[in-house]
Amino acid sequence: MADIAGVVVEVRELAGGPPSGKDIKLQVTSNNREDITAAAKKIRAYLEADTKSFRDIDDDLPLPGYEYALTIDREEAGRYGTDILSAGTLIQLATTGAKVGTYRPSDSEDEIDIRVRLPEDQRSISTIENMRVPTAQGLVPMSNFLTAKVEPQVNVLYRYDGIPSVFVKANVGEGMFATDKVNALQKWLDSEKWPEGLNFRFRGADEDQNEFGAFLGRAMLASIFMMFMILIVEYNSFYHVMITLSAVVMSTVGVLLGMSITGQYFSMIMTGTGVISLGGVVVSHSIVLIDTYHRLSEAGQNPIEAAIRTCAQRMRPVLLTSVTAMLGLLPLMFELNVDFFTRHMFIGSQTSAWWVHLSTAMVFGLLLATVLTLILTPILLAAPEVWRQGRHARRERRAARKAAKLAQKQGKAVAANDDYPDEMKEAAE
Repeated sequence: MADIAGVVVEVRELAGGPPSGKDIKLQVTSNNREDITAAAKKIRAYLEADTKSFRDIDDDLPLPGYEYALTIDREEAGRYGTDILSAGTLIQLATTGAKVGTYRPSDSEDEIDIRVRLPEDQRSISTIENMRVPTAQGLVPMSNFLTAKVEPQVNVLYRYDGIPSVFVKANVGEGMFATDKVNALQKWLDSEKWPEGLNFRFRGADEDQNEFGAFLGRAMLASIFMMFMILIVEYNSFYHVMITLSAVVMSTVGVLLGMSITGQYFSMIMTGTGVISLGGVVVSHSIVLIDTYHRLSEAGQNPIEAAIRTCAQRMRPVLLTSVTAMLGLLPLMFELNVDFFTRHMFIGSQTSAWWVHLSTAMVFGLLLATVLTLILTPILLAAPEVWRQGRHARRERRAARKAAKLAQKQGKAVAANDDYPDEMKEAAE
C-alpha cells in the first residue's frame, strides 16, 4: 500500500467513549487561502520534525495535483455564430461523455444514462482544441475561441463560520500527554511570526476538555453552595459546616495523589466527574460523625469524651461503606472483565478503559478522605473545648502569678514599715 501514490495508511487502536478524533486538532483560519496553505505546511513540517512527540500527522489541504481549466471567449464565439452549449457538448465527448438518452433495465427501478465518448487514446486537450464546431460559416476549430490552462487542482475547500480554514491533526507519542504537547505547540505558535489575519485555535479533544472543565467548575461551585446552605440550616454553626465540607478537600487531595501514584493524567471529563461524585459520598461520613457528636453532647457528655465516643461508635459503618464502595470499583480500576457465558476472566477492554480514570479517582479519594475524616473530624470537634480549657488554664496561671506578685509586694511593704509589730513583720517575711 505504501507504494501507491497518494495513499496514507494509519493503524489506529479502537477507542472507547465518545469520538473526538486525533489527540491534537489545530484549526488555522484566515481570509487569505495562500496564508492558510503556507501556515499549515509550516506547522506540519514542525510536527514531522519531532518524530518522538507526534505521529499520524495529517491536514485538510487539497491533495497535490493539476487540472485543465477550459475558458471559452463568448465574444469570439459569438462572431462565429456558435454558443456555449454546442461547444460544451463537444468538450463532453472528450471528458465525461455527452448524454444522449437513458435506459432502464428490466431488473432495476433506476435509470442508467447513455453517454457517448471518444476512444480513450483520443481524450486529450489537443483533440478538444482541434474539434470543429458547426457554424453558419462552416466548421470552425474550437482553438479559435477556447483557451486551455493548467491550474492546481482543488478538490475540497473548507470553511468555518464562512471563513476559510484548514485543520492540522496529529496523535501524540506513546506515553505522552496531549495537554503537554498542546502547550508546547502553543508556545511555538506564539514565538513565530505569522501574516496578519491568521488565527489558530485548538479543537477536538482539547476543546472538549476546556468546555467540560468550565462546566465542572460551575457544577462544583453549585454543589458546594447547595451543601453549605443545607448544612448551615441543619447545624446552625459555621464551624461544623466547614468541618463537613473539609472532606471535599481531603477527597480532592486523594484523587491527585492517586493520579500521581498510578501515573495517569487528569482527565477533565472522567476524573473531574469522579471528584464531584466524591463530594456527596465523603460529606455523608462527616455528617454521620457530627450528628452523633451532637446527640452525645446533648446527652450531657463532655465534648472531648463525646468526640472520642463518636469516632468509636461510627468507625465501623464509615469503614464498611467506604471499603465496599472501593472494592466495587477495583475491577473497573484494574480493567478486570468477566464473561459469565464463557466463564472467562481477562484484563483490559475498550469498554473498561473508558472508566479507569473515574474509578481510580473515586478509590483513592475515598481511601484518603475516609482515613482523614475518622482522624481529623473528631479532633476538630474536640478542638474548641481543648482551646477553651487551654485558655481557662492560662488565665488561671496568670491570675495566680499576679496574686503571688501582689502578696510579695505587700509582704515587703509590711517588713519595711516600723509601725507594724514584730510578729507581723516576721509573718510577712
